[in-house]
Amino acid sequence: MYEATDRRFTWFLEGLGSADVRPDVSAQLRFIQLVNEPLRQCGVEPRETGTDGGYPIFEVVSLAKGVSGSPKNLIFASQIKPDLRFRDAVNNDIEIVTNADKVLVYERPILRDKGLRWKELQDWWADLKHMSEEEVKKTLYYRLRDSLPLNSPPQRLFFETYYKRFGQAIPMLPALLPEVWLHWDPRTVHERGPDALLRFRMDFLMLFPHNIRVVIEVDGKHHYVDIGGIADTSRYAAMMAADRELRLAGYEVYRFGAVELSGDRGYTVATEFFEGLFKLHGVNVPV
Repeated sequence: MYEATDRRFTWFLEGLGSADVRPDVSAQLRFIQLVNEPLRQCGVEPRETGTDGGYPIFEVVSLAKGVSGSPKNLIFASQIKPDLRFRDAVNNDIEIVTNADKVLVYERPILRDKGLRWKELQDWWADLKHMSEEEVKKTLYYRLRDSLPLNSPPQRLFFETYYKRFGQAIPMLPALLPEVWLHWDPRTVHERGPDALLRFRMDFLMLFPHNIRVVIEVDGKHHYVDIGGIADTSRYAAMMAADRELRLAGYEVYRFGAVELSGDRGYTVATEFFEGLFKLHGVNVPV
């Protein structure tokens, strides 16, 4: 156990707390109580995440706050507001009514211990398009890249840097999803009011293991000036309020000024950010 990786040792503890080893709920709870105190000192704890045959299932999770709940539908790679409806409201199944080719919807379960990696996204795309592996890699990458705004080269540089820098390791790393819809409302801003939904779409989203959701925004001057190019304190305040709302919900939010991702230094800035992010969350980059 001293030589095991953290993840392998975690599986060992989860196994010891399972009904397969302790077919008595009270014995399970006594074991969890016993290991909880020393584990919390390491920044993790065994937490009940479900049941199986009437017995609780425990997983060792980080004490760092993630987002509660599991993703049901990921609507992304679209600059237009999706025209969608519930196909089955009971099952939360949705469908895109018009312009379906301009919107991607990922509906598969996202495993807590994996998040959403490029590998899972690629497998989903392969089943959707019935293409060869090589065609899948290229078409998925270009489909995501082409959803980025044409008037934002810094966003494109940020996206391209991620997939170029990590190359062969990308399949096992969190997918970098562009243009992800967070809020969706069938009514317009005029009907609902400008403050109803302060943020409706994210520039980029990454889903890490254990419900860690990372939002990345690339801010051009339209984020803080009015149409006349004058500093707009109200617009800036609304943006900060939306950030606070996301953070209180458990999201991590990182902002870049567009100028940081411009010119020769942009690649270095983006690379250093991703390397630091992986280090923070203990993500090992395969060699």
